[in-house]
Amino acid sequence: MLGLEGTGVALAYIFTILATLLCIVYGWVNWNKGDEHETKEIKEELKWEEKDSKLAK
Repeated sequence: MLGLEGTGVALAYIFTILATLLCIVYGWVNWNKGDEHETKEIKEELKWEEKDSKLAK
């Protein structure tokens, strides 16, 4: 079958292709999920810096 020596080689090719597809799907699903959390953190940091600047005066 396609010049493969044994079933282990065929399984390695199959699992490599499946792992690649899994990584592509995972990346596609989670592409921009971190952005929502970052904007919230940035807003909290700005509020915190405003409070610190008021305390320093």
